[in-house]
Amino acid sequence: MKRISISNIVISLVLGLLAVVAVFPFYQTLVLSFSTILDKKSAGVLIFPKSFDISAYRYIFLQGKVTNGLLISIVVTVLGTMVNMAVTTAGAYALSKKTMPGRNVIFTLVIFTMFFSGGLIPYYLTIQGLHLQNNLLVMILPTAVNAFYLILMKNFFSTISPALEESAKIDGANDLSILVRIVVPVSLPIMATITLFYAVDRWNEWWLPMLFINNTSLQPLQLVLRDAITNLSQTMNSTTGSQLAAGVQNVYADSVKSAMIVVSAVPILLVYPFVQKYFNAGIMIGSVKG
Repeated sequence: MKRISISNIVISLVLGLLAVVAVFPFYQTLVLSFSTILDKKSAGVLIFPKSFDISAYRYIFLQGKVTNGLLISIVVTVLGTMVNMAVTTAGAYALSKKTMPGRNVIFTLVIFTMFFSGGLIPYYLTIQGLHLQNNLLVMILPTAVNAFYLILMKNFFSTISPALEESAKIDGANDLSILVRIVVPVSLPIMATITLFYAVDRWNEWWLPMLFINNTSLQPLQLVLRDAITNLSQTMNSTTGSQLAAGVQNVYADSVKSAMIVVSAVPILLVYPFVQKYFNAGIMIGSVKG
């Protein structure tokens, strides 16, 4: 057995402490979402909930705006990620081919977009000209490809042995067949990693809908969450009679805020276990190959 040195013990303690510091705010948010105002006043910083109260969750799900926003976010995340991966995969595969005409010019233009943009006003006028206002596509099409993710995937594709593609071409396969049947299956690490990145981006989207969506029935959960947290007092004052009859009139405002944060975070957190085993390999390989 290896001797446990003092330095290893110190490093482990420091890393453990940092892990606790990072996780504790999320844990306290979860505990607070199930707590009442009496628990908060009596316990101060909550470690364990004194009661298990679900009034905050009842309140937010009785608000049709929250439920509708959750459905909108799920639709945008699923469809948006599919579009993102289709466009990024096709673009990265094309740019990974040294024989592609104008490859260097196109790649330079892709990198250029990472440092310069046309500005907010031209961007707004472009979206307006495309008639994407009050349309769910405004959260999907303008962000169909991310230059950084495209470069990561292109670098990964460059590491694939050309012999695989050459053997497929001898058998009569075209570029699309090679991409779908050979390149994608052997690129699961980077595909899973980029899929996770795009899913998180789409799930957390609030800037574009804030600019271009005025219809409240089309607002995603993150925008609903932002508005609810900043205007919670006004929202709770407008509670309907049926909701009051359901016993939500005494709900604790901070518990409602915490419950909304939990509801918005849990769905995307459930994706991580399925891609964790690919994550490290994908991001490392895609970042070191130029």
